Amino acid sequence: MSILDRLSRLLRANVNDLISKAEDPAKIIDQALRDMRAAYAEARSEVAAAMSQNAKLEREANTNRRMASEYEKKAEEALRGGSEELAREALRRSQNAKDLAAGFEEQLGVQSQTVEQLKTQLRALEAKIDEMESKKSLLAARQKTAQAGATLDRVSGFSKAGGAMDAFEEMEQKVSGMEDRNRAMQDLRKENDFDAQLKDLGRGQALDDAMAALKAKVQGGGGSNSGS
Repeated sequence: MSILDRLSRLLRANVNDLISKAEDPAKIIDQALRDMRAAYAEARSEVAAAMSQNAKLEREANTNRRMASEYEKKAEEALRGGSEELAREALRRSQNAKDLAAGFEEQLGVQSQTVEQLKTQLRALEAKIDEMESKKSLLAARQKTAQAGATLDRVSGFSKAGGAMDAFEEMEQKVSGMEDRNRAMQDLRKENDFDAQLKDLGRGQALDDAMAALKAKVQGGGGSNSGS
């Protein structure tokens, strides 16, 4: 994969998608940043090499243009000196130098486009790295906040109060159950008391009846004894 392709792939990567799909977003961001920094360093090296190649191509093109001009002058001199054959050879060499200069210029154009593409993508990658760095810092802050919230919830008075409230409600239910059972027992005892009162009431009446009968008997008996 060429550095341009690699840069394009990294630049197309959606940071939010990477984070949302990751079990550990921080690790994904760290890995992505390592990849981007490595690609950036490699791209900078290639840009430097390409720019150096540009200078070499331009130098070669200039050298061959200068040689073409010099051979043209020699061709004129040879022709003025009456040597058509030398003039023809000088012109041939001049044309070769012009062809080489044109070839070097063509390569220089292609190379310059590549350099500009690399420079553009380098700038875009720099912005992408800055974005990732910002998201990493934000994500770290969000994680710390979430962890602090979870810890606070776990050890805070609200959590303890919630547990105490649950225990209180459970105890309240137990006490209510005991009170219900006590009321039921009291009701049963009252019913037994009524039965006992009724039984005692019956016994008292029977005792009164027996006492009245006894009095009547005694009184009746006393009368007959006094009469005799």
